[in-house]
Amino acid sequence: MALWNSRGLRGSQLEESINLTNEKYREGGLALIQKIPTPITPIEMDKAHGHITLAYFDKKSTVDYIGAVQGVPVCFDAKECATETFALQNVHEHQVEFMRDFEKQDGIAFFLIYFKSLDKYYYLRLCELEVFWERANLGGRKSFRTDELNGEYFFEGKNGFFVPYLELIQKDIDDRPE
Repeated sequence: MALWNSRGLRGSQLEESINLTNEKYREGGLALIQKIPTPITPIEMDKAHGHITLAYFDKKSTVDYIGAVQGVPVCFDAKECATETFALQNVHEHQVEFMRDFEKQDGIAFFLIYFKSLDKYYYLRLCELEVFWERANLGGRKSFRTDELNGEYFFEGKNGFFVPYLELIQKDIDDRPE
């Protein structure tokens, strides 16, 4: 049972930027992407303010976002990383399984990773994650460094809040074998 408390969730600034981006995409008719809430059960409440102060997660969540981009089903998870090394412990087996199943249904599954130290985003395709995942499962490193990643999938935010990932979805589609 994972507990949550009022100190806030990690990655909330990243998620807020993605939520604002998704709203712009929706308004422009480009995509319809929704944040998937993680079901929680409250344990303690601040009755004076009506806020949950302690809760537990009911079940494992799958991904943070799901929707469609110009008729293409997409799902993704958002992660933040303070350094230039991303620990695979931040990705859970049930997420990878869900993403594999999603892609079997002709969807696109990926991770958006914000590398704080570089102030850059990375669009991590599921097939790229699978390489690192397999390496870890075979006893190798349980992380990957930014210098191991495909430089064509790094991108920068715009206007301080916009996370323009649609172009990377198109690149992902174009780069897939037929």
